[in-house]
Amino acid sequence: MGRVVFIGAGPGAADLITVRGLARLRDADVVLADALIDPSLRAEAAPGARWIDVGKRGFSADSTGQARINTLLVDSARSARLVARLKGGDPSLFGRLEEELQALAEAGIAAEVVPGISAALAAAAITQCPLTRRGIGRSVAFSTAMTQAGALEARRSADTEVFYMAGRQLDALGTKLAEVGWPADTPALVVSRAGWPDEHISQHTVGTLADANEGHAGRPTLVTVGVGARAVQALDAPPSDTLAGQD
Repeated sequence: MGRVVFIGAGPGAADLITVRGLARLRDADVVLADALIDPSLRAEAAPGARWIDVGKRGFSADSTGQARINTLLVDSARSARLVARLKGGDPSLFGRLEEELQALAEAGIAAEVVPGISAALAAAAITQCPLTRRGIGRSVAFSTAMTQAGALEARRSADTEVFYMAGRQLDALGTKLAEVGWPADTPALVVSRAGWPDEHISQHTVGTLADANEGHAGRPTLVTVGVGARAVQALDAPPSDTLAGQD
């Protein structure tokens, strides 16, 4: 009986994987990889490792069902020493990690989780828009734009709200945000394909969020609303006379 290691591959470019994650990938006999994984990571796997694509692609018929993934994990761990479950972003954040851990636990298979960089953190770094700000941004909430039942849902529960998987409903999300109390002039930062060479960034407000459709519709997209969506402003230089006589 082998074991399974869940590896957060980061949001895009291969060099955003962690050192520990890369070491586990190189040691694995079988790799089950998500769709949004940099293809160059395949070259980092052990030469004889079996690579299995099990990605989900939104509403695409090419997606691998969760029950099938669970079965593959269990069967692979029963025949291999180490199975790497390579997930985009961070496994614990919208990565269906709980279901896969449960399947392994029921089969008596040991597991390890290696964290990764989530798309929200990559977007904050790329845009240089910190998700928290001293004195004005003390809380951050992460949500999916769509519920499990397929309903669009918006929240105003934190100083900064980040909505994942928003690329198909940007205009409707703007309407919903206004309905839950976000003022129309609240900053809304939209980033699609964060961490990839073709990433796209645009700055909007809640009232103009529908304009983001032009550049982001249909792409893996997240929307940051509130304090964490504001551009960082340079502090005003102190008056020159306040510096007179100082060493």
